[in-house]
Amino acid sequence: MKVLITGVAGLLGSRLADWILENRPEVEVWGIDDLSGGYTENVNTQVNFITNNLVKDTDLLSHVFESEKFDYVFHFAAYAAEGLSPFIRTFNYDNNLRATAFIVNECIKHDVKRLVFTSTLAVYGHGEGGRFDEKQILKPIDPYGVAKMGCEMDIQIAGEQHGLDWCIIRPHNVYGVKQNIWDKYRNVLGIWMFQHLNGESMTIFGDGTQTRAFSFIDDSLEPLWNAAIKPEASKQIINLGGIEEISINEAAQTLQNVIGGGEIKYLEARHEVKHSIPTYQKSIDILGFEHKTDLDEGLMRMWDWAQLQPMRKRFVWSPYELEKGIYNFWKN
Repeated sequence: MKVLITGVAGLLGSRLADWILENRPEVEVWGIDDLSGGYTENVNTQVNFITNNLVKDTDLLSHVFESEKFDYVFHFAAYAAEGLSPFIRTFNYDNNLRATAFIVNECIKHDVKRLVFTSTLAVYGHGEGGRFDEKQILKPIDPYGVAKMGCEMDIQIAGEQHGLDWCIIRPHNVYGVKQNIWDKYRNVLGIWMFQHLNGESMTIFGDGTQTRAFSFIDDSLEPLWNAAIKPEASKQIINLGGIEEISINEAAQTLQNVIGGGEIKYLEARHEVKHSIPTYQKSIDILGFEHKTDLDEGLMRMWDWAQLQPMRKRFVWSPYELEKGIYNFWKN
């Protein structure tokens, strides 16, 4: 059996590759990443690794699809910065919609058994009150959510018209070992760790009463694998990740307890969803998900790893495609 993981140098991709190689040694793992948000050190040495951009250079990967005949494809590659997406619109749509369209085409051409696509809770927007259920009407409030919604729709059309089997996963606030902590715009827990390691205050947009359900990556690895191989996951849309509703203030306080202090600085509020909390029963019933790791334990494990990482330069986007309305904290 052969699988391909796009975004294999990022958090989801690298950790899933690790899990497959450890738990399914008979599987041959291929991975692709352009290293725009991931690092070669994250990629398991047993992965057949290709450095490639899914938008700018498609010929090489088309050849790999043709020669390797993958059984399953996990399409994780994306730049997941919801708040930044209104200021990098064209990049956002290229990085998500165009790249996904290419992967969908290749999966159809080469009879891939199933495409597993990671979407986002951002497709729900503000939701319909309460937890976000997979049956809700999608109303994203930022270009990132719009792009992911478009990808979901295109994949479903490919299923109807071309017989592509798929499973769409909507993960949320995933964190853990091998996360990019050097990006200024995404992964709030990683941002805080970087800030603390560099003697800065941990920053919070608005008053910190926003709530999220944080998801330790290791809890989702076997469920992601099951999304590919379980018959009952065929053509299903499934929320996947942590189940506990936690405010941003509570998350910051939990990290302070783990790292032994740290100041908090409140910034201007930004355009975002106030409460982003999903339902989770489908992930339990179909994928066998278990919420094993509470936030304090997960942060301890991530912090132990973060302290050993090189002091890389923080990634700063320059120039923005749109400067008008950019938050003061992000101005270059």
